[in-house]
Amino acid sequence: MKRLIFAVVLGSTLALSAAERFRTDINPALLYHQALLLVPDYSEDDRKYLFEPEWRNKIPDERYANLVAPYGKVFKLVKRAAQSQVPCDWGIDMSDGPETLLPTLARFKSLTQVVCLRARQHLLDGKESEACEELLATIVMARNVAKDDVLISCLVQIAMENIVTSFIAENFYQFSPESLAQISKALNSGPPRGTVQKCMRVERSSFFEWLSLRIADIAQETAGDSQAFQKLIRDLWAKSLADHDGAPDEEKLVAEFLRASGGSPEGVMAYVRQLEPVYAEATEVLGLPWAQYQARNAELEEKVRTHPNVLVQKFFPALGKARTREFAAEAKLALLQAALTFKLQGNAAFNAIADPFGQGPFAFRRFVLDGVDRGFELESKLNCRGHVEKLILIEKPGPAVRVDSKNAGQRIP
Repeated sequence: MKRLIFAVVLGSTLALSAAERFRTDINPALLYHQALLLVPDYSEDDRKYLFEPEWRNKIPDERYANLVAPYGKVFKLVKRAAQSQVPCDWGIDMSDGPETLLPTLARFKSLTQVVCLRARQHLLDGKESEACEELLATIVMARNVAKDDVLISCLVQIAMENIVTSFIAENFYQFSPESLAQISKALNSGPPRGTVQKCMRVERSSFFEWLSLRIADIAQETAGDSQAFQKLIRDLWAKSLADHDGAPDEEKLVAEFLRASGGSPEGVMAYVRQLEPVYAEATEVLGLPWAQYQARNAELEEKVRTHPNVLVQKFFPALGKARTREFAAEAKLALLQAALTFKLQGNAAFNAIADPFGQGPFAFRRFVLDGVDRGFELESKLNCRGHVEKLILIEKPGPAVRVDSKNAGQRIP
């Protein structure tokens, strides 16, 4: 009887595909950390060879292939993490406030560069499905990176998405309709994207609330000794709040901080509480759509610039820059999705898609370089970085060009 049960179970297991046999109940963060442990430890010479050349204008050689191949074990885990059915929890303790360490972000961005190197080799080897799977799993990883709702993590998500979407646009002609359909579906599924507005909760708790607790601790520790209290406040600023590239300015800021607050525990705490309404207004403004955001953000930036509180002036200007990058990323993803619709469903379906930053569909034109039609170009009405956002989809091989940003259409040296 036991043999019969074993045979039935074994037969059922063998009937499953490889994708169905691995566990999908593991925290994706754990799988990503395991993947980082498998990253090859290359010599400086090998790293320079792989990462410094402009491979978009070169044909990968045998050395290139040998260097990207060992990353297969890494992306095996990245792909499994993308199929996980449980939320990604990084287990980051934000109680350290500004001193909280996020050591993996740069490494995840580096893996995004690697996945493009591997996808180039896969496409050269005729392994289109492998290229597509790894690219899409990396987009899932980018969105999971932002799951901790930390602002810098959200910006790394944006950078990772930009790298992958640019690669897809540059190699549009190398993907079959089936792969393009898979990409289109993946962009609208998977984990939700992290947003700058959502990060405000953690930004508030890891700075404003953390700072309030530290001030209370220092006040209790110094027990009415004004000089000791101010010294520890200066030490706290130097250790956790200072921009160490501009030490003289930081000394002026902390001096103004203590002067304006009166230097007493009660005065310092009241001074810090002035940040509360600014957090509330910034959280509201950062969630507005582009049409409403422009005027409201201009008002907020002027309020921040002229605010008498040095903490407001020092720590809030970066929020507007982050939201600008987010708008550009949202436009790029929308442009790619519209390009996929045009390629898969035709002009009528494309024209039915509204530019989220305009009043109608995206502008469409053929992209011609040196008299050769190389593909098509889509343009949004969004202009938040000094130029309209556009995306070029390459449909014919040839010299590499920039496919987005202000230099879209220019040759890559």
